[in-house]
Order: sequence, then C-alpha cells, then structure tokens
Amino acid sequence: MSSIRPAVFCTKMGCDLRIDPFLTEDLTCDAFLGGKVMLRQPRDGYRAGVDPVFLAATVQAKPGQSVLELGCGAAPALCCLGKRLPGLDLYGLELQPAYAELGRQNLSENGLTGTIWQGDLSTPPAEMKALSFHHVIANPPYFESDKRIKADDGGREIALAGETALATWVETATKRLRPRGYATFIQRAERLPELLSAMQQHLGALELLPLLPRKNRPPRLILLRGRKDGRAPFQFHAPQIIHEGPVHTEPGNAYSPRFDAVLSQGAELPFSS
Repeated sequence: MSSIRPAVFCTKMGCDLRIDPFLTEDLTCDAFLGGKVMLRQPRDGYRAGVDPVFLAATVQAKPGQSVLELGCGAAPALCCLGKRLPGLDLYGLELQPAYAELGRQNLSENGLTGTIWQGDLSTPPAEMKALSFHHVIANPPYFESDKRIKADDGGREIALAGETALATWVETATKRLRPRGYATFIQRAERLPELLSAMQQHLGALELLPLLPRKNRPPRLILLRGRKDGRAPFQFHAPQIIHEGPVHTEPGNAYSPRFDAVLSQGAELPFSS
C-alpha cells in the first residue's frame, strides 16, 4: 500500500484550497539566486518562476524596516529579499494553509526569520491588521478566473487566477502601509489599466516599469510602484529587456546582463535604467 496521502482540499469561493501539508516526497528543492536561496516547491501545484525574484529585487528597503508580501505562497520573494537585504522584518500573508506552512519552512531553511499568516487578504488576521509596514509587495494572480481554462490542481489554479479583485489587493496593501511607505506590484501587461486605476485611487508618486521579453517585443510584465501620501508626478520608466537575442536559444535563456545579475547573483533591479 502506498504511503503517499492524497491531498486534502477545502472549497472557498468556488476554488480548492490546499490545506493538507505537503509531504517531503511531493516537493522539489530548487536553487534561486545562483544557489543563495534553496526553495522547496510542490512537484504538482504552483511553482515560482522569475516573477517573484524580479519583484523582490525592486524593493529598496533598509535594515530594520518591515516588508509584507500579500499572497506570498511558498515565500520565494521573501526568501530572495531576505538574502539580498539582511536585517529586514519579513512578513507574509497566504490564503492556502499548505503553502503558508511551506513558506515558513522555506524561510527557516534559508536562515531567515519572519512571520507568515494564513488568511484571506479581504479579511486579514487581526495580528496583521494591528501592524503597519514600510513596504508591501504583491504578485497577484495574473488571470481572471472566468476567462481561462482552469488548471487541474486547485492550489495552482488559485495562484494563477484568484477570485479577489486587483482593487482589493491594492486597498489592503495601502491600509497596511505606514505613511510614506511603498507598495510594489508585478502583473501582466494587459491588466495594467485595472491595476493603475486602483493604485491611482489610493497611492501617489506612481512609477511604471515595463519588462520586455526581448528587444522590439511588447511588454508581457509590468512593475508598478506607488507611495502612500506620495505627491510626486507619475513616472513612466524606460522599458527593460529580460532576454538577449531575437529568439530563445539553448542552452540557457540568454538573459541580459542586468537580469542575469538579478537571477544568478541576487542583484537589485532599479526602476531607472
């Protein structure tokens, strides 16, 4: 008889939440930042790509400051940020219990300390609501659930196409910011109008950084940052190019020097080129 237990899910808002902890044999251990971060991720489920690494690389925090990630998953962004900038107070909020527990494990195994709450960002835990943060970051689901074919794995589907509106993500981030604190989001380019509209209602000093997959290609991802009580004019930064060359070639992905440094060395990703 197999010793592998079936995953346990509960249903919330029409989606399956992964609540049963992942077994060791259900996980892989993957290197990020050239091996500076080792991240445990489910073989079947949501697996982090480069997006949370890019998000973490944009945060301009100082030792002793606090950073909250909304929807932190298995904590890839928090782990990358904690390795790049030691001395931060790291916090996360994750809807799915199994991923929240995995995030705590990843922080610990990478020699980092932090707090990850399990809960819904539309009704955050009281402990989180009692705090305010210098930075709030988020990598919300990229897709609208009613406009795509759902993933077979319920936990992965929630990460890719959650039911919570981007406006709620922005509102929650703003409420948790200290005065003059920064909120930074990464999102697909086609959802920029929705995200920009929400951030304009709550934040100022907005900065937009488009990420081009290659030269002369339209952006697929954007980074958008705003400041609570910020008054500076909107800044549209020059796009930055992720990959070199006109097409993908093997071996490797031929990252541009800046993005290679971010991914392999844990370098900063400034908005200004």
